[in-house]
Amino acid sequence: MRNFLKISLVAGAIAAMASPSFSADAKPTVVLVHGAFADASSWNGVIKKLEKDGYPVVAIANPLRGVKSDGDYVRRVVAGVKTPVVLVGHSYGGSVITDAASSATNVKSLVYVAAFAPDNGETAAALSGKFPGGTLASALAEPVALDGGVKDLYIDQAKFHDQFAADVPKDEARLMAATQRPITDAALNEATDKAAWKTIPAYFVYGDADKNIPAKALQWMADRAKSKDTVVVHGASHVVMVSHPDKVAKLIEEAATSK
Repeated sequence: MRNFLKISLVAGAIAAMASPSFSADAKPTVVLVHGAFADASSWNGVIKKLEKDGYPVVAIANPLRGVKSDGDYVRRVVAGVKTPVVLVGHSYGGSVITDAASSATNVKSLVYVAAFAPDNGETAAALSGKFPGGTLASALAEPVALDGGVKDLYIDQAKFHDQFAADVPKDEARLMAATQRPITDAALNEATDKAAWKTIPAYFVYGDADKNIPAKALQWMADRAKSKDTVVVHGASHVVMVSHPDKVAKLIEEAATSK
């Protein structure tokens, strides 16, 4: 109860900061949700482009504890934003926005950035293994044991560049490896029960050299969701928003301006 109250208070504070009074013709607010083994700074290049073009942006610190609890956290932030919202998720963050948007009234579109778009009953772990090509399992470091048999997962820092961010300069990837945030194994194996992409327009962007989620899986999810626009970046890694922020920002702005 204490932890839930703490999360609620933090979410409320973020929402308040993100929710000044907007005019009726204000641009949508872009809410960015990072995935596993990353943090909110992974959106920095995208944020610079969006803010230059006049979009208000909130980059959420995704707890990475579980689809439903993370989705509830994001939903509370989104509920406090007093404009339409473009909700954007990277990797596991796609599972979170799929859950969070299901009961939100101000989300106008979803953008999946190298991200999972699960249907009811599907998990991130199962989707990542649906097609061959993913090598994340062999790149993980020794798990950190938590209470209740749950484990925190990290990518081995020595393998991080090749696995996660191969098209990012090595020095930058080294910093990303050192500051990566862990995800619980339970979160990757928690099924979605609210597939928001069935009722909200969805857009997809990913790299065809992704080693965390095979490109075939990403394309399959985009096709299933009847993606309004799917951008495939040749040679891009799993962190396409870091290596190609302009392409990601352009798609987000397309989602923001769509009728």
